[in-house]
Amino acid sequence: MQQIGFLLYPGFQIMSLAAVSAFEFTNVELEEKVYEVRYLSEHGGPIANSLGMVMETEPFGDPAALDTLIVAGAPGIRLPNAAETDFVRAALPATRRLASICTGAFFLAEAGILDGRRATTHWYVSRELQSRYPKIKIEEDRIFIIDGSVWTSAGMTAGIDLALAMVEKDHGIEVARAVARMLVVYHRRSGGQSQFSALLELEPKSDRIQKALDFARGNLKSQLSVEELAEAAHLSPRQFSRAFRAETGQSPAKAVENLRLEAARLMMEQSRHPIDVVADETGFADRERMRRAFLRAFGQPPQAIRRNAQQELQR
Repeated sequence: MQQIGFLLYPGFQIMSLAAVSAFEFTNVELEEKVYEVRYLSEHGGPIANSLGMVMETEPFGDPAALDTLIVAGAPGIRLPNAAETDFVRAALPATRRLASICTGAFFLAEAGILDGRRATTHWYVSRELQSRYPKIKIEEDRIFIIDGSVWTSAGMTAGIDLALAMVEKDHGIEVARAVARMLVVYHRRSGGQSQFSALLELEPKSDRIQKALDFARGNLKSQLSVEELAEAAHLSPRQFSRAFRAETGQSPAKAVENLRLEAARLMMEQSRHPIDVVADETGFADRERMRRAFLRAFGQPPQAIRRNAQQELQR
């Protein structure tokens, strides 16, 4: 029986524990207790989450007793204390898998575990993670990432995707699919965080600017000049540019490039279209222009993004 430890702390986000369901229903599916979940904290005893609900925990102990340690996320950025950092660092060589959900990645980063590794976290704090820990290879669009024995997931619900991938690794694809059906979730969610974050990050305040963004996303092959977008918003080009920046904090050109990048990355990850076709379909016009945009945004060329996605599916 595999011991799955969840590292909890005062103020952890309760949705981090949604991942527990994947292990619970694997036991149900196999009609055998193959996973035992343990809740750990520095001193043990009652720990209140961000909503004030209290959970009983046991003190850290020896990480070698665990097969997998998963660090829960918090509603915001929460850095570990010295004892938590030491326990996470000791878990790397002692456990088969070390993982984080959402902002739990900051625990792994603070312990130095993510240095030189590919990792992800919630898109809202991914740039902060990269800024604080520049040695990490952040991929902010991923739902989850596996780099050796270290697993990181995006937002709280992405912890379910991560847990299902662990189940698949341990017990095969059919068991993971059966568990996903019981949970009424996708076995493998298509797309990355960008499908949720690219437009959410802009958060326009007016319907006119939202209409322009919707028009842009649906017409990426067009030039999408300021004049085109202004017409979709029923504003003059000058009014549109001023209103767009005031509402989103970005220029129209930057927002359009981000939408093109989102669409191009998804096509690279989920299709076998040649790079020239992807560049044309997403409005980059030529592969070299798209390559430069990928390097600026992701630090990797399109071919590397596709290769990484294929490797993760094969794990």
